[in-house]
Amino acid sequence: MSGLGNFLSSIRSLHREYFTNYRKKMGYCDPTATVTKPLIIKGPQNVFLYEGTKIVDANISTPVCKFVMRRYSGSAEGLKVITGSHERKLGRYYRTVKQSEKSAGFDEDVIVEEDCWIGVNVTLLMGVIIRRGTTVAAGAVVTKSTAPYSIVGGIPAKHIKFYWTIDQILEHEKQLYPEEERYSREELERFFAQYSR
Repeated sequence: MSGLGNFLSSIRSLHREYFTNYRKKMGYCDPTATVTKPLIIKGPQNVFLYEGTKIVDANISTPVCKFVMRRYSGSAEGLKVITGSHERKLGRYYRTVKQSEKSAGFDEDVIVEEDCWIGVNVTLLMGVIIRRGTTVAAGAVVTKSTAPYSIVGGIPAKHIKFYWTIDQILEHEKQLYPEEERYSREELERFFAQYSR
């Protein structure tokens, strides 16, 4: 009987991956967003994909918090997004701690800002913000937020370099974003000072 049970479980898993229409269940999925299967989403109501975004062969776990991908960002195959973590409590097995019993800080949104590229087999963990214009190298595990217009990679992911100078970033943003959405010179200088160490 367990052989039949395993077979039926496999069929259900395949159905979920290939036939579930997640677009209708998502918190928001812009008509211009590209969503390519196979795709597994736990908590699709907490997934928000905006204009021109793209996810391919992804596994997104958002039972409580949100995964937001803003305009014109995308990922290669194998994206994993995890917005929560297990909590350990004294005298309890971690598997017995229910979601409703978890303390603050064990579930946080994951946000990918505009114009980001996420390479193949990247994992984004709870609370990270992939700031505008960032490239995440293949295979990276991102545990901390990134600087804008940077390249990060590794396990855990670390800042590698900035794409452009501050003046180039300001010119780039001037051509793409209204003034109120642009980074200021002062903000960029703070990021450069913080991440260039």
